[in-house]
Amino acid sequence: MKKLIGIVLLILPLCVQASVGVELDKVDVDVSDKASLKRGVRYFATYCQGCHSIKHMRYSRIAEDLGIPEDEAKNELVPVGGSFHGSMITAMRAKDAERWFAGAKVRDLSLIARSRGPDWLYTYLRSFYLDESRPFGANNLVFPDVAMPNVLWELQGQQKAVFKKEGKTEVLDRLTVVERGQMTPQEFDAAMTDLVNFLVYAGEPAQLQRTSLGKYVILFLIVFLFLAYRLKKEYWKDVH
Repeated sequence: MKKLIGIVLLILPLCVQASVGVELDKVDVDVSDKASLKRGVRYFATYCQGCHSIKHMRYSRIAEDLGIPEDEAKNELVPVGGSFHGSMITAMRAKDAERWFAGAKVRDLSLIARSRGPDWLYTYLRSFYLDESRPFGANNLVFPDVAMPNVLWELQGQQKAVFKKEGKTEVLDRLTVVERGQMTPQEFDAAMTDLVNFLVYAGEPAQLQRTSLGKYVILFLIVFLFLAYRLKKEYWKDVH
């Protein structure tokens, strides 16, 4: 039964993705790129942490991993009244979130990159468009009828959905920018790559150490294999 549940949990995100019918854009993340991670955590603190938390990450751990000085981290990342050694939580109360977002719970994003996948996140963040029928005037191509407002509109600008006819029904064809933001499309794509890169890191911070140690482990195994082979040759040389 546990194996069955595990398989269902693995397949569920793929089923959700397929049901939306949207081809996901590929994102090139690299958790060894600390400059990208630094930019990503700043985007998260500025645009995401007002509603979302990453409760399994501490500011001190982020500063240590990414090489951010303590004073700089306190000024740019730690909210007023927060602790440098505290978790990256949001000030929004759960009751307020449910009231403001029509009963939808605002989820913690500690494992969002592992559950949804980097490509899904990258496409989602870039796929908000104007929709006056929604409470916050925004919808999403990847997550239809999303309760989240488009908090990134100042950077990206406003997008409008363009529909086309397939038989007797209208289907969404593409998104087009109707109001330019502070960033060019290329700059915004790069910013979202940095943000997704940080979320991938937050889902497994130990991968920074794991990947850096990997080359030494492989080197040790090669040396050990050579020594084991030479020992075997020496041990069996007189045996016929």
